[in-house]
Amino acid sequence: MSALRKVLVVDDDPVVGKSFNRVLSDKGYVVVTAADGFDALMKLQAEKYDVVFTDIRMPGMDGLEVAEQVKASQPWTPVVIVTGYGTAANEERARAAGVSDFLRKPLSPEMIEGSAEKALHGHAPAAPAPRQEEAVARVPVAPETPNEGGMLKNMLLFLSAPFVGLLYAVLLPFVGLGMLAWMGVRALPGHPTAGTVAAFAAFALRLVAGPFVGLAFLIVLPFAAMGMLAWTGAKALVVRAPTE
Repeated sequence: MSALRKVLVVDDDPVVGKSFNRVLSDKGYVVVTAADGFDALMKLQAEKYDVVFTDIRMPGMDGLEVAEQVKASQPWTPVVIVTGYGTAANEERARAAGVSDFLRKPLSPEMIEGSAEKALHGHAPAAPAPRQEEAVARVPVAPETPNEGGMLKNMLLFLSAPFVGLLYAVLLPFVGLGMLAWMGVRALPGHPTAGTVAAFAAFALRLVAGPFVGLAFLIVLPFAAMGMLAWTGAKALVVRAPTE
């Protein structure tokens, strides 16, 4: 054998473990013994074994329970049942658990060696293959480019916010004066001096509103200029963008 094989022998009779060690140690096996099922499961958690031999009748956990737990946690590990009390029910339960073979006492060196070879050759001790994920076709995706239009829009909104607020502050008194003048004119029809009062009110309104309108234009003009620059820049970026 090119590499040492590790064998776990589970039996409450130490003579059985010594028999396995005497036969298999000269054949390139490393034999480890466990006195009961709980000891065996702890050893199996601590390290890996190439094959497990277990007796059926043991105090505490019997060999069939050991076989079932080993195959449930390490299905790739071959398990051989060693018993002098074989029954059809035991064999059916052991086969349902997935054991590799049955070895009946009394044991001979040929039986021990042949059973070990059969278990190893019939069930190569290999870890379970990882679950293969379904292949997913990957569609090449063009690298994302920054949204120039959105960036310019956000910048424009950020810069224009103070101007918009100031524009509202300037126009609000103007709108209020206009509403007062309109209400006054509506109340004057039929009055002898209605025409004169209306003309004077219109003149006063223009006089008062003139500075506000001029200030409004001063506020709106930079805002309109920035809008034109942003629109021109966005249009130029769209034209320069590569097309498929």
